[in-house]
Formats: sequence, structure tokens, C-alpha cells
Amino acid sequence: RKVMADLNYRPKMAAKTLRTRRSGALAFITDEIASTPYAGDTIRGAQDAAWRNDLILVTVNTNNDQRLLEAAIEAMLDRQVDGLIFATFFHHPVTVPNSIYRLPAVLVDCYVEDRSLASVVPDEVQGGYTATEVLLRQGHRRIGFINNDEQHPARFGREQGYTAALADWGVALDPQLITYQGSSPAAGYAGVKALMALPQPPTAIFCFNDRAAMGAYDALRKLGLRVPEDVAIVGFDNQEIIAANLHPGLTTVQLPHYEMGVWAVDYLLETTQAANNAPAPPQVKLACPLVVRESHGMQREEVAEVINKPPVF
Repeated sequence: RKVMADLNYRPKMAAKTLRTRRSGALAFITDEIASTPYAGDTIRGAQDAAWRNDLILVTVNTNNDQRLLEAAIEAMLDRQVDGLIFATFFHHPVTVPNSIYRLPAVLVDCYVEDRSLASVVPDEVQGGYTATEVLLRQGHRRIGFINNDEQHPARFGREQGYTAALADWGVALDPQLITYQGSSPAAGYAGVKALMALPQPPTAIFCFNDRAAMGAYDALRKLGLRVPEDVAIVGFDNQEIIAANLHPGLTTVQLPHYEMGVWAVDYLLETTQAANNAPAPPQVKLACPLVVRESHGMQREEVAEVINKPPVF
């Protein structure tokens, strides 16, 4: 051992892989996460979990190129990685190459329609419920919802949570209070203009995401209305660069990016150590916690109950 240290000797990883049949590496392939700050916590969570288990995370960003995805999976097979994580920028169904089934694999923030691969995604319904309930607890009964207009699980899940919270609180659903605009600041701006033009405008608004909330702030300001004194606002995603820097700070629901990355690595480790007759691939939903700031108008200590109490659907 002294000679090894003196000579700076390192075991040859390829030889060790042949002996142990393990490479000590996990592949993390993404569509575009690695090039965006928005979902970078997914990589950070996976990286932290890998390091805790003495594993290396090999990351490849495919820029949404299906041919590059296929080539990346083949390259990881050649390198005999111990498992593969495929993560996407937002929650939606995906089509993956058949080669992904040749090694333990898990999908993050996405899923395959036949559920033949393990997946972990945000609990969009719970997130929508939490965002709506914090406004209901503040006393609001006319709560507008600026929703996305694209056919994605987040749009339908968050709206399901919104309607469930209203029902649980005995508030009749008013379809006029839901406007389908998109997920951009311009969508939030247009949504506020549409909602505030109603004969009975809302006193609070749940925005599909923080980018839409940013546009909603701007529209309310131009209408001479204050947040939260005149209209309370809750967002979704907890994009720190937006939510923490709006004035007042945006109360929002956080996507569990970090936790999804950790879960994916932990699942792969359990899978590679399990027997061949493993159960059906799990389809896991992780909770989206509330991040309390000022825009909903409630004092921080008053929302502890909301944060800690799971919703009942």
C-alpha cells in the first residue's frame, strides 16, 4: 500500500468492472435540463445521492434530439453503467428507444404510456390543491386560476387540485374564473386582464407558474391594484430568480426537482441489488411543498398548518 501511494497507483477501472460486473457509474441523460438553471436541482439531487453511495454520475444533455438520445444510451451500454436515469424539462409522456430496457432505468419528470419503466413525477394535483387552499384559508372565495393552454399533465393535475380544494371548502366552481392562457409572463398579463374584467372579479389568483405570476403582478399594477392588499397571488414552481425577487415576494408551490433526482438514484441502487423477479416498475408522485412569502397576504406562522397537513381528496 505504501508503494502504491508513493507511485500514485490507481486500479484500472475497466479491469475492476470485469471482475465485479459493476462500473461504479450511473448515466444521467436529459432532454435539456443540463443547459437550464430551471431544473438543475434534479441533477444536483441525483449527484448528491450518487456521491453518498460512492458512485459517479455521467451526465449527457441531448437538446431534445432523439438520435442523440439513442446514441447516448448506446454509449452508456458500452461503458457498462450500473443504471440509467432519463430526465425531462417538464412533466409529460415520452417515447424512449428500446435500448433503454437493456439496463436498469428510471424516468424523472416524465413517464411512458404503458408504464413499463419506473418513473417519478411531481404530484400536480396535490400542488394545485395546496396553492388553492392557502388562499381559501385566507378567506378568499372568488379565486381565479390562470391555467396553461397546452395538453400537459401539469395543466390538468393543477386544475384538478384547484377544483378539489374548492369543493372541500364548499365553494361552488365558477368556470368564468378559469382562463387558459399559457405559461409565460404575457399569459399571466392577459389572464389578469380577462379575470379582472368580469362583473365579479376574483380577490385572489392562482397562477399556473411563477412566470405567469410575474405577468400577473405587472397587469395588476397597471390596473392600480396592489398585491396582496387588493388581489392575492400564488404561483407554482418556485423559480427562485423570479419568486424571491418579486415585490412582494411570491408565495408559490415548489416542484420537487431535487427530491426526484435523489429518488431516482436510490431506486436504481435498490433495483440493482434486488432479485431478478422484481415487482412491477413503480410510478411515484412526490409532494410539491408550499413556499411561503408575502403575496398571498397571510403571516408566515399562520400557514404552518397548511404546509404540514397533507390534502385530502
